[in-house]
Amino acid sequence: MAEFEDDYDEVEEKSKSQVKRELQALKDLGKSLIDLPLKDLTKLALSEKLFDAVIKAQALSHGAFKREVGYIGRILSDEDFDAIALGLDKLKQVHHGEVKQFHQLEQWRDALLAGDNAIMTVLHQQFSHFDGQYVRQLVRNAKKEAVLTKPTKSARLLFKYLQQCQAGNGDS
Repeated sequence: MAEFEDDYDEVEEKSKSQVKRELQALKDLGKSLIDLPLKDLTKLALSEKLFDAVIKAQALSHGAFKREVGYIGRILSDEDFDAIALGLDKLKQVHHGEVKQFHQLEQWRDALLAGDNAIMTVLHQQFSHFDGQYVRQLVRNAKKEAVLTKPTKSARLLFKYLQQCQAGNGDS
């Protein structure tokens, strides 16, 4: 009898508030999964049941969506919550890195269009195959388009060229 009491004392019961917090965390993770595009969902190690429920929830309206989020939370309670959360964090880090690179390209383009010649030197040093003559031509054309209030075709081409330089630099 004393052995049974010792085992009972070692088992800690969770408070009702703790259980609610854990269930809410599962639902929040489920909502994060629902917000992901299909290409990112396939990168995560999700069970078929969970994957199907997430895909189904992406097309539901408010009331049905809320029920499906609860269902996804219950599925997640049986899954490896930490591994899924870790995979989701890694996807977000990759996304933040891509956004940061995109902003860098925008800054370079805007500096070039503003006539900052120092950025040309930086880009020559940054990218081994940087074509300064082509970039200066695009900048001239973009300035003409802006004056004539034409579509900004050259500015878009300049951005694409900078993207290509950055992509080519990452491969080497």
